Parts: sequence; structure tokens; C-alpha cells
Amino acid sequence: MVTAGSRGDGMRRANLALVLRTVHREGPRSRAALTETTGLNRSTIADLVGELQRAGLVVERASEGLGRVGRPSPIVAPDPRVVAVAVNPEVDALDIGAVALDGEIVARERLEQSALLTPERTVELVEATLADWRSGPLAESHVVGVGVAVPGPVRASDGLVREAPHLEWLDAPLSDLMTDATAFPTHVGNDAAHGALAEYLFGAARGAHDVVYLNGGASGIGGAVIIGGALLGGAGGYAGEFGQNRPGIVDPADRRALDGVLEDEVSRTLLLEAVGLDGGDDTALAAALASTVDPSALAEIERQRRILATALANAANVLNPAVIVLGGFLAVLAAHDLDGLDAAVRAQTMPACADDLRLAVAELGADRLLVGAAEAVFEAQLFPTR
Repeated sequence: MVTAGSRGDGMRRANLALVLRTVHREGPRSRAALTETTGLNRSTIADLVGELQRAGLVVERASEGLGRVGRPSPIVAPDPRVVAVAVNPEVDALDIGAVALDGEIVARERLEQSALLTPERTVELVEATLADWRSGPLAESHVVGVGVAVPGPVRASDGLVREAPHLEWLDAPLSDLMTDATAFPTHVGNDAAHGALAEYLFGAARGAHDVVYLNGGASGIGGAVIIGGALLGGAGGYAGEFGQNRPGIVDPADRRALDGVLEDEVSRTLLLEAVGLDGGDDTALAAALASTVDPSALAEIERQRRILATALANAANVLNPAVIVLGGFLAVLAAHDLDGLDAAVRAQTMPACADDLRLAVAELGADRLLVGAAEAVFEAQLFPTR
């Protein structure tokens, strides 16, 4: 981010961040539209846009103002050469993407894994992939940092992965390891928190200010909460672990794990087994769920949906969100009959909390975690106001 050196530049930094954040999150805008949106005057906008251009963060193009009276205002857009590298380690694969400031995913690779990734191996694979991309799709790009979405609690203060149980990571200094290897600033966070941010800014929760997000992955279920437009972190940054809650199960026959938590009962692994798949991504799982006629598979789908509905109703009663967004295999499970799941949630939710509640599946699909991890980089590296 462009920063000036004098003592009174706090307001200018804030205004630079405001303009850049606006065109990044809302899309290209004319200078005139930026003047209206930000409340800044025309000369200030022109000055700020000029500085952002010189820093290589925005580009300007001629307006298509045909037929309009007067000189058309130039269009300001994020420079697509500015990118963040986004990483999501899981028990079965490592997803790596390069997300441009204009929102395009300019490079992406999924590295299937036959053994559990270690933090060191994760860093090694990212470093090797980046080296290949720097002579290929990122040859003309300016990488501003690395964002990592980890399936487990991450300490907000320093990016220490406190525990990623399915990866068998404990107190892993992933941020330091990644920065040392790549020489880029690294921002590590919980995968569900990143998914929630992506869906809040660009997906199914856009326009809502109070959101509950649950993410279902190969490692289990994570979650995040946005209250009044701000991500709820908690004292250490660990808030939102819905997958570790003890679910309410009315029928004892529905229980699969003695004293199990939600992710033991609502499980991608159990769904895959039910439809006869050894593995595969969420697209394959969705196709299998849609086509199965096996009574035992259909029974497992409905069992998991019953338990999930109760968990979502509990979240709605406690947090009163405007929207609950489901990502990963939870989106697949919900989309099997979204209206039916919505009705089951509402049947267990206080009427007042159900009035304005909307249940949705993640719109960004498989991109949500990479987009969210990249956004954490952009927010820290390009939009700071201090």
C-alpha cells in the first residue's frame, strides 16, 4: 500500500485505502462515481487515483460515455497484475491459487496427497509451485503476499496453527515457515473464517450484516460468525468452531458416535461411504447423492440432514443471523433439498429469529476458501489505514 512519510498522513492513507477497497470489492468505478460513493471531492479523487496508479495498484481506461454531454469520467479498476497467493491444505490435497486484485483466479493447482501434509511439506509445495508460476502465469504479476486457509484454530496474533487435528498439526508456526521460504508476508487463518469472508463480500451473504457460515471439508466442519459486518474472533481468534459442538439428536438410532461432536455425525466420509465412493471432490459427491436410489444411502442423507437442521436452528436461536451459508459438502447436503432443510430449520427456530432468516449454499463453490485467504492478504497489505 502507498504510504507517505509525514506525520499527518493518517487521513490520506485512509482515503487511499477507501478508494482501492471500493474498486476492488465493488468493481470498476468512474472517478465521478468514486466521488459520489466516497464523499471525497473530485480533485481529491483525481489525486488519490494518480497515486494508486503510480504504485501499480489501479489502472484507468476511457469511459464508454457515448451520447453523454461533457467529457466522460475515466474508469478506475484494480490492476489485475496485483495478486495474492492463496493456499488450502487438507487431508487429501493441497489447493493453491493466485487471485488477482480484480477477483480473477489467474492460476490454480490441486495437488492430490496420499499422505498427510506436514507444515514443512506444505511450504515446500507452495514454494515449488510459485517458482513455476513466476516463469508462467505470474510472469508479469506483482505478488503481495500469501494467505493460508487451515482446517483448525489459528491464533490471530501471529498465525500459529494451534491445532489442525485431522492433519495432525499442533502449534505449527506456519506463518513464519511460509514467509521464510517464499519471502512474502503470510497471513494464516481458519478456513471457515476465510470462507465466511469470501461469501460475505462476494457471494451468498453479500449485503447481509449478520451471517453464520459453516464449512464442510475433508477435515470436518468449521464455522464463522459475522456480526454487524465484523468477523467474530473471540479472545484468541478461535470463535466459530460449530463442528465441535455436541449436536441435539432426538432419536438415539440416529447417533453414530458415542458422545460424538457435530462433525462426527454430519460427515463427508460417511456420505462418501453411503454412496459407494472411495473419494472425490464435492462435484462427484453431489452427482452421487442426486443419482442414488439405494435406500440405505438415502437414509444416511436424511439422518445427516436432520442433525444438521438442529445444529443450524441452535445457531439461529443464539445469533439471530440474516443468512446462514453452507459451504463444501454441507452445501451438497443442503442442495439435495434446500427447501426441505430450510423448513426443518425453521421448525426448530424461535419465530422471531426465523422471520428474516435465509438459508443459502455458498455461491463461490470451490473457490471460496482461496478467495477468502487472498482477501486476508489484500486487507492486511493493501488496505491498512494506520
